[in-house]
Amino acid sequence: MPKTIKEERLRWVLPIINKEMRLVEVNKLCPHSKRSLERWVSAYRKGGEKALEPKSTQPKSQPHETSIRIKEEVISLRKKTKLCSQKLHWKLKKKGINVPVRTIGKIIKQEGLTRKYRTRKLQVKYIKPALKPGELIEIDVKYVPKKLNFRRYYQFTAIDVATRWRYLAIYESQSNNSALQFLHEVINKFTYNIQAIKTDNGAIFTNRYTGYLKSSDIQNPRLHPLDLECEKLGITHYLIDPGKPAQNGKVERSHRTDQELFYDRNKFKTVADLKRKIRIWNDYYNNLEHCGLSGLTPNEALKI
Repeated sequence: MPKTIKEERLRWVLPIINKEMRLVEVNKLCPHSKRSLERWVSAYRKGGEKALEPKSTQPKSQPHETSIRIKEEVISLRKKTKLCSQKLHWKLKKKGINVPVRTIGKIIKQEGLTRKYRTRKLQVKYIKPALKPGELIEIDVKYVPKKLNFRRYYQFTAIDVATRWRYLAIYESQSNNSALQFLHEVINKFTYNIQAIKTDNGAIFTNRYTGYLKSSDIQNPRLHPLDLECEKLGITHYLIDPGKPAQNGKVERSHRTDQELFYDRNKFKTVADLKRKIRIWNDYYNNLEHCGLSGLTPNEALKI
């Protein structure tokens, strides 16, 4: 019995070469196709037994292979920004380098620059209505991870659901006055009229789950200062369900981006340094391409 592929091929080719049997007769007994027999016989007549050695079918070169320069650009940009393949594609396209998204994904995977995510089955498919700029602003507060001069500081965040435009501000306290001051800052900074805001159920945003029950008149409870200010300005104030931060998903996701791309990469010596760097970071974020905007930046989405 043949022990190698070469011996197996010789077993069927030699009777034909030695004219002991015709190719048609061998084909009736051979488990391989007639086309393979013809190819082996032709190869044997041209190169002898060596021609029957199995060879790799992998192409030695690819005419459309991505150049090394472009690969290095993709790898460098990925390491620097940690952006996904789609956002890297948009950034490179603005530089005049048109690389398909799947190609960028393969380059990132080959270099081991991918990250593992937990996969979760989507049980409910939510219908997302199209919103206009200013129609809904999500507001939330994030702790600045490290204390400065032994004091805790707070990052107030407002993000427009329609355009992903953001405004950040650092405050020394997490209080009602800070929330009111931040609301007026957002109104002055945003180019459209704000129709509604959405917050969680924190004490600086509402007293629905704390102060309402303590009111002397339960039918007419004392309203929170933020609710009173929103009523005065003609702004609707929505609250998410308790324990459902996903309902404030835009601002929560932006906080994760802040942690990964800003706080984990920067150190702050003073509060002034923190405020200066966070302004630069917010300008960068508002000029960053977003998948939810099909490659547009928040500033570009505002102009449409």
